[in-house]
Amino acid sequence: MGGLGESEAAREARFAAFVADYRGRALSTAWRLSGGDDALAEDIAQDAFLAAHQALPSFRGDAQLSTWFYRILVRTAHRHRRKRAVRFKVAGLFGLEAARSTTPVSGDAPLRRRIAAALDTLSEGQRAAFVLVHMEGLTVTEAAEALGSAPGTVKSHLHRALVRLREVLGDLQGTQGTEVTA
Repeated sequence: MGGLGESEAAREARFAAFVADYRGRALSTAWRLSGGDDALAEDIAQDAFLAAHQALPSFRGDAQLSTWFYRILVRTAHRHRRKRAVRFKVAGLFGLEAARSTTPVSGDAPLRRRIAAALDTLSEGQRAAFVLVHMEGLTVTEAAEALGSAPGTVKSHLHRALVRLREVLGDLQGTQGTEVTA
């Protein structure tokens, strides 16, 4: 994580501290990227931390550790969502119902489920850009770096995501005392 002279023990200690600091954010980001599926979000976050730990020796420090990790997290979420889509499709072919856990940990549960469903209507790129910029607070440049995209592409995804979310959640505008975050 630091320079080339950093010992493996020091790198492990810094990564352990990073995991402790970012576990909650990783889990909430994974929940948003997974479409509000608690069990899937846990799997995504765990797999992303494992992948980051395995790739730690190759981390050159060109970016912030958090930006590097978000890139791994987003890719892991995409991979898991593709697998889940296949499972649902196969289950449908056989007349089975695939299980999905969508009970949010805190907050207004119906609103959070509705926002998660709205996020689920976005394309993968739109969802990732929206979550990273508007829900995780990354700048467009940081999100672009995390997604491996150009800033203009992220801006385009953000614009399309906002247009779509306004269509889906437009009736919530002007609702007194309701904060629209998941």
